[in-house]
Amino acid sequence: MRSFETLVAEAASADVSGWGFDSLNGRAIEQRPPWGFSRQLADRLGRARSALDIDTGGGEVVAQAPVLPPTMVVTEGWPRNARRARDSLGPRGVRVVETTDGGRLPFPDGSFELVTARHPVRPDWAEIRRVLEPGGHYFAQHVGPASAFELIEFFLGPLPEQRRGRDPEREVAAAEQAGLQVVNLQRARCRMEFFDVGAVVWILRKCVWWVPDFSIDTYEDELREMDAHLRAGRSFVAHSTRHLIDARR
Repeated sequence: MRSFETLVAEAASADVSGWGFDSLNGRAIEQRPPWGFSRQLADRLGRARSALDIDTGGGEVVAQAPVLPPTMVVTEGWPRNARRARDSLGPRGVRVVETTDGGRLPFPDGSFELVTARHPVRPDWAEIRRVLEPGGHYFAQHVGPASAFELIEFFLGPLPEQRRGRDPEREVAAAEQAGLQVVNLQRARCRMEFFDVGAVVWILRKCVWWVPDFSIDTYEDELREMDAHLRAGRSFVAHSTRHLIDARR
């Protein structure tokens, strides 16, 4: 294994834009939920007349669909990711719209047959219902409660209140209160493993909400402790949580 300094410096300068994780190949692994979200999403997009993908990142998941609806729009709040989405999806006729966190979706009522999301920042159920046409579906994979908290709490210490966030039952209640009918809800807990400290630095730079004040200088002691653990031949194990939700207007 390369030195601590080399791994950390490389991760500190790496590109973390978009929503791809190829940089972690061979350095970290994560089990996938059993339902195959990308496959199901591609099937639904291939059959829809109009669709909106929320918080699309660099458009990586939508780009996997071989057939897109005649009207396909994606939203993204981070300009660097929006540029990536335009580069990958623009040639396929997809409209990329930059949005602000907490802002109203800039589309008329009933604009889309299908609204989708993979790991949205926070679903605005009233807005989702508003832009769906009657009978339309919201189909998404959400991050669940206490996801990756073994890693997060390694740096931040116990977070009992935050562990209760993103509860799928609360999300179902909020969706139904907004006027949607949840027709399917599935849950999964998936094993994650990290094999070198550079992979940990990379993921914390990409998922900035995990450790909001993360920097190498601030957390050097914890990173060196992590590095020693990994050099002893042990991976660092955490667990992601996900839920699949299908709701109809």
